[in-house]
This record gives sequence, structure tokens and C-alpha cells, in this order.
Amino acid sequence: MTESVNILLVDDEPGMLRYIRTLLEVDDYTVQTASTGEDALQQVEKGLRPDLVLLDLLMPGIDGLQTLEQLRQLVPGLKVVMLSCVSDTRKVVQAIRLGAHDYLTKPFQKAELDKVIDQCLGKNQQNLPGEVEELYDDVFFVAASPAMRKIRSQAALVANVDIPVLMLGESGTGKEVVARLIHKLSPRAHRTFLKVNCAAVPGDLLESELFGHEAGAFTGATHAKPGKFEICNKGTILLDEIGEMPALLQAKLLHVLQDQTFSRLGSRSVVKVDVRILAATNINIPEALASKRLREDLYYRLNAFTLQLPPLRERKEEIPVLLKHFMSRMAEEYARPPLPLSPNMLQACQEYSWPGNLRELNNFIKRYLVLGDEKLAVQELQPSNDGHGARPEGTHSPAEPGGGLKSVARSAKDEAEAEAIRQALDQTNWNRKQAAALLQISYKALLYKIRQYGIAQSKSHKLTAGA
Repeated sequence: MTESVNILLVDDEPGMLRYIRTLLEVDDYTVQTASTGEDALQQVEKGLRPDLVLLDLLMPGIDGLQTLEQLRQLVPGLKVVMLSCVSDTRKVVQAIRLGAHDYLTKPFQKAELDKVIDQCLGKNQQNLPGEVEELYDDVFFVAASPAMRKIRSQAALVANVDIPVLMLGESGTGKEVVARLIHKLSPRAHRTFLKVNCAAVPGDLLESELFGHEAGAFTGATHAKPGKFEICNKGTILLDEIGEMPALLQAKLLHVLQDQTFSRLGSRSVVKVDVRILAATNINIPEALASKRLREDLYYRLNAFTLQLPPLRERKEEIPVLLKHFMSRMAEEYARPPLPLSPNMLQACQEYSWPGNLRELNNFIKRYLVLGDEKLAVQELQPSNDGHGARPEGTHSPAEPGGGLKSVARSAKDEAEAEAIRQALDQTNWNRKQAAALLQISYKALLYKIRQYGIAQSKSHKLTAGA
């Protein structure tokens, strides 16, 4: 029953304090009150351990943010819900960063208060998403580890605050999935969601792709065409691999972030849109800022809130869940019975480092389902002979015992391909876009193969690398 639940209510407005206390006591919660942040901190310092704190954001003296920070220092796991005004977006974001579990916008109804309390206290588990949360067709979010449950919680909170969100993490960690989760949980969920891969579109065409063009704006522009921002008006746009956007285009994007206006190519008229911008990248941010590859002012505009997605090797408790989900999904897609996941295979998957993250795990299950050979699948995950641990996806040691001629040929092919990539990168001073064109493969394919073969950039090339 609710008699055992203690709630600390902190608000400097006597009328609001009485109103909320009445709402809580109707449900038999035990309520302690404080009219200042100092009073709340003193009660906790003296031994009060509430199950939940409802904390006003704007108070005289020690404000809500300072109180939140100090409360969580005193009791690290303390659950705190912020009570805020509509205009306090920046402070709400700060509260989320400091560890607030949720927030309520004043004035609120009892049903809203009940819902937030139930979520914080874990009372409505039947309404909470499971480990695998289906978002759209073939898109799902897995929260089977503490790290990803935290990501899910933060995404849910920031979804309702209409600010840019920057998602960082290695390739294949699920940045696009998190972007789709934010869109689905936001008030824009019924509007358009579009993804633009800034690395997949040549720089001279990316501006037209994003902002559109008028007839005659450039050779081949026979008619006017709206860009993704116009198409996505009132919706959400994901700018994937934002670090690959040309510098001149970054300046135009900064203008859109500032006042939501831009001009089509070849036009002087101004277009105004209402688009929420999400961005994702796997680049090293400090290096990109130092080399001017990423504009500092653009970064700080995009960085209103950052979600850092951990690689799969740091959340291995999710691997069994992912394996089962991928197997079920692939079996249905290929109209085949699902194959068993033996203890031996599960152990091999847990010990492997998964440099390609979820994307590599998905491909692994696809190959296992198609080939149907568990021994071969497990062998694929075994450490290389050089003692450096598990091989990246698709690589093989030079001499696999018992591998026969097929193994020798495969190893020779890999070595030749890796050497060709090294030569192309050396020839272009590690400009990866130019190297991809030289090798006649896509930019993303080149990035994948650089990781696959573990090709490292020398110090001399780091000084001159252009992409």
C-alpha cells in the first residue's frame, strides 16, 4: 500500500505546496514539506530518506538545480522529479543532466502527477517498455543493460523538450534508433521523420538535398525542388555523420538552428520552417574542433543535450537478448525455422569484442541462419593467432589450422584488399572521400573496411588528413 511511501515536497509557494500535498495525501502518501532548498537539504542531512522528491525548479536562495545536485550527492540514488514552468527549457535540460528522473510543467492535473509518481516508483511496470521495444517496422530499441536503460530514460525526458540532441558513439551502436525513439516519444511523433546521411551525399549536392533549389540554380536543375527541411516541416530531421558536412554548409545549418530560416539554392526569398534537428556522429569531437573540421559554434548549438551511446563490448549483458531477437526476426524474414543458440555459441559471442557493434551482430546471425553451421559460426569469433584477441568481422588469421586452401585464399584476398586500401589512403594523404573514389567504393564501405582491417593512420597523415 502507499502508506509506506514517503515523499519530500519542496516548493516556495505556499498555495502550490498545499495543493500538491493535498493531491498526495488523498492517495495516503506520507508527505514531508520544505519551502526552501536549504530546508530540504537539512532534512536529508538529518537522516530523512524519502522514496521520491518533488522539487520546484525556481526558488529563492538555493534554487532547484543546486538543491538537486546537492541532494544527489547526499543520496546518489535519490529519485527527483522537477516541477517547472513552460519557459524553463534550458533549466529542465540542466536538471536532466544532473540526474532528474522526470519533470512536470505547472500547472498540472492529478492524473499527470499520478503517472509520474507511478513511473518513478515502478508501479506501472505493465505500461513500461520491455527489454526489446518495437518502434517502427524493422526498428527496435534494446534496453537490457543499465547504460541503455539510462539512455532510454534520458531520451524519453528530452523528447518533450524541443531542443537539438547530439548522439555520439561508434558506428553501429544504434544512434539512428535513438533518434527515432526521441521522435516517437515527442509531440512531433505524428509528423515526418527524415534521415540525411551527410557522408553519403557529395558536398556540392548536399546543400540542394537539405535546402532545395530553384530551376536553373545549377546545371541540370530543370525545375524547382524542395529540400528535406521543407519536406520535414513540423517534424524531425536526423543529420547523420554531421562531422562530414562541408564547412560552408555548416554555416548555413547554424543559421537554420538560430532562426529556422534559409533560402533555396538560386533563390533570394526566405523559407521559414519548424524542424527539430537531431545529429549523430562517430568522430572524435575534440580533434574535429581543433582541426576546424567541425565548427565550434555549430557544435555548441547542436550540443544542447548529448547522448553518448556505449559500444556493445561495454554492455555485453544485452548480447543474449539481441541474439534471440535477431534470430527471431531473421527467421521470419527468410521463412526459416530459428536455429538454436547453444551455451557454447552464447559464450563465444560474450567473449567477442564486436568492433562493428549491433550491425556486426545482426550480420553474424544472418550468416549463421543462412549457413546453418554452428561450428563455423563459433570459429568465426575465435581469437586470431597473433594473440590480439578476437578478429574484426570478416578478417582471418594468415594461417588457420585445418583451414585448407579456402582459408589460404581468403587470407590472401584480405591482405591484398587491406594493402590496396593503405596505398589509396597514403596516395590521398588520408582523405577518405578521395580514397573511396580512387578505390571505386562508397565512403561508408571504406570506413567499414578501415575498421575491419584495423588500418591505422600515421602521425604524419594526421596532420594533413582532410576527411
